[in-house]
Amino acid sequence: MRKPKAERVADARPALALAPPCDDRDMIEYGNGVGEVAGQSGGGSSGASVDVGASLGQLVTDASNTISTTPPGLLLLGLVLVVVGFMMLKRVF
Repeated sequence: MRKPKAERVADARPALALAPPCDDRDMIEYGNGVGEVAGQSGGGSSGASVDVGASLGQLVTDASNTISTTPPGLLLLGLVLVVVGFMMLKRVF
């Protein structure tokens, strides 16, 4: 009778005896992979319409959340960089 694969590997390499490799079959991954939506074969558009009003609402909500959670020093630095950028654009044009 032949030993299971994990035991054969452990016999061949004693260092693997403490943690023999798994003898289970490979699994197939499925579900929400990169560029894939559940119930749709990846890529392309799902054909659903885009709600522009909801998208704009999310834009405002995300922007206000980002500003409210940013430290004041970083907000001040950003403001200074914007003002300096506008001054540089005024000189160029």
